[in-house]
Formats: sequence, structure tokens, C-alpha cells
Amino acid sequence: MKRLTIAVGIVAVGAIALAGCSAASGEDDGSPVTITYTNFISNGGNEENLQKIVDAFEEENPDIRVEVTTLPYGDYFTALQTDLAAGTQSDVFDIEYANYAEFQANGVLAPITVSDPSVYRQSVLEAYQTDGTQYALPSSFSDVVLYYNKDLFDAAGLEYPSADWTWADEKAAAEALTDESAGVWGDHQPVSFYEYYKALAQNGGEFLNADRTAVAFNTPEGIEAAKWLVEKSGTVMPTIEQGQGTPDFDTNLFKEGKLAMLHTGIWVFGAVADVPFEWDIAVEPGNVRQASAVFSNAVGVSANSKNIEAAGKWAEFLTSSDTMIDVRLDSGWELPPISDEGKLAVYLEKGAPANRQAVFDSLDGIALPPVAQKGQSEMQDIMTEELVEAQAGRKTVEEALASAEERINAVIGG
Repeated sequence: MKRLTIAVGIVAVGAIALAGCSAASGEDDGSPVTITYTNFISNGGNEENLQKIVDAFEEENPDIRVEVTTLPYGDYFTALQTDLAAGTQSDVFDIEYANYAEFQANGVLAPITVSDPSVYRQSVLEAYQTDGTQYALPSSFSDVVLYYNKDLFDAAGLEYPSADWTWADEKAAAEALTDESAGVWGDHQPVSFYEYYKALAQNGGEFLNADRTAVAFNTPEGIEAAKWLVEKSGTVMPTIEQGQGTPDFDTNLFKEGKLAMLHTGIWVFGAVADVPFEWDIAVEPGNVRQASAVFSNAVGVSANSKNIEAAGKWAEFLTSSDTMIDVRLDSGWELPPISDEGKLAVYLEKGAPANRQAVFDSLDGIALPPVAQKGQSEMQDIMTEELVEAQAGRKTVEEALASAEERINAVIGG
């Protein structure tokens, strides 16, 4: 699954180190305080958009200056870890949900007092809380929805997907819409870690145990969720041999009008904007409950910043100000994590898909990625490998989950 992070030009790791020790100028001589901010979110074309937010903040806070360092996403976390080890991290820096828990547990993040928590989407804001304390602020989000080809539904005389659909409704529609002889498939959902943990949540299960040192998915709920994914292959979606799982295969199949339903993120809107058929989106169906995959970026304030109050002001402005909202919505630079539907009206009126409200309705029940105390990337790779073994018919679902349980516990345990 594509990770929704946007990024910018290469800056040497040493630049963070040089910028990281917060300048305390202004505390003694009356000149502005300088705080440092290291990010990856503006990399790749949004540098000017970030600068607009910085300029507005400095105009509103003439006693604070923001010094920005931007790194490509691929380099960012290595550089950040280097600076954390040396104690030279910036006053404010980007994080993702997947590494929030580790940073918080290691004492890297300072508590943040939010002047008005109601400004934020509560489900996204709460993702960066520990024991009721806010340690980071969400800066943007994206989620996964169900795309559907309205023309194929109309031709089959079927009602469109709705927010109250269940797996059973999706399966029935997918079977009715599949016409393999015509090369038309009813559904597509990647067989992967990212889809599995979400399906597991939709089925009332848990991926990890409470202390995140062992898996908890090898249960009846987990087996049913795995079968929900795996058994689509060759019945309502193409097999591996037919191309399923290759890059952009599902998006291209949808664009060609050969796929009735597609589980993917809102980042695909642009790619399918000009297709020659009518399409829309809906909240993904659940089984026991609705649960949508949400990917978010956030900013934290360094616990050893010499200007924590000023850094906190910048973090809050960057993530909740009207300037930030306007810049993001005007430029299409991910979505602001705010609760005010009125301020999001511009996004809702930007054209196809018509039901953009589903993007926000999906946040009523979210499934955040499970985060292990260690071995995160290995855990994700193992889960995908074992599910694909079941999809390919080399293992039963039960065998695949048992193997995944043993392998992952060996990586994350203790």
C-alpha cells in the first residue's frame, strides 16, 4: 500500500545537526527566538506551500523565527535517528504514527498543551496521545475507501455501495459483477499486511497483544479475515498469474473499466479523474464493525528544546491554523486533520468523486497500523509473505497464519 507522505530536495544530514541545537537568541537581547523545524512532508514540490505557512506564522508571531530543513522521505528517518543519538535534533520534527510509540517511550517528545483540541479530528488527534497526554500533533492524513464503477453497477441493475454495507453485501455485488470471459472483475483488494490488519479490525480481532510483544491474530476472527482477502483471488479478482499484485495493476484495471470495485487510498483520485465512465467512492464495508485504514503524519516537539513554548506554538499553527487549511486545500497537499466541516467545504466541492464526504466519514471508525515494540518492518513483510503463500495455494490460510505467528513472534517478542 502506498504510504501517503509527500517530500523535498536533498539536504545533508549534518544540516540537521547544525540546526538542531535550538537557538536561544532573543531570550536575552530582545531579538526574535529562532526555532528549528526538520520535515519530509514538503519534499517533492510543496516547499513553497510550507513557506507560505511559515511566513504567516512569523507575521502573527514576530518574536519567533522558524528555520526549516527539508529532507527526502527515504533519508529522513536515518538522519533523525542520527541526530536523536547525538542530541542535536530540531525543536520540531516530523514523525509518522508507526514510529510515534517508540519516540514517546524513549522520552524524545515533549508533552504538548493544545489551546483548542476540538479543532482537530478527535480520532486522528488521539492517535498521538499516551495515557491521556498529547505528545505530537497530526499534520495531515489520508485514508482508504471503496471506489466503484457506476456504469458497471448500472448495467447489472445493482444498487451502489453505501456506508452501511457489510462484507456480505460487497461479496454478493462482486460475484454478480464478475464476468471473467469479458475480462471484468467485481472486486480488488491487495493481499498484504496493510489490508489484513484492517480486515482483522473490521472483523473484531486484534493483530498484537496488549504489550505489543506477540501476535494475537491466529484466532477464528483472524482466520476469517485472511480468508476474506485470499479467497477473492480467482473468484472476484484476478490471480497472481493474471497480474494481481504487480505495481498499479489494480488502478489500471479500474481505469480500463474492467474493475467494478477497488479498495485503495484517496491518493488515486487524480489518476482516475479522466476515466470515460462514472465512478464514485464509499466508506469501506466492515463485518463486525466499520474500520478504515488511516495514514497520518504528525509533528513532535523535542523534549530537550530550549524553546519549548515557541516550538509548541509553531507545531500548533502548522497543524491547525486557517492558513494551513487554506494552503493544503488549495494545493491538494494531503488533507488537514481538522474537525470543522465548514472549512473543508472547498475540498468537498472539487468535483469527482461526488461523495468526497466518505473520506471524512471513514474517520468515524479507524484502523491504525499495529506497531510492535521492535521488528516493525520484518513483521509487515512476514505477514504479507504468508498471506501470498495462501493466495497462491501453497498453504492453507490456517497454515499461513500459524507460520506467520511463529515467525513474527520470534522477531518482535521480548
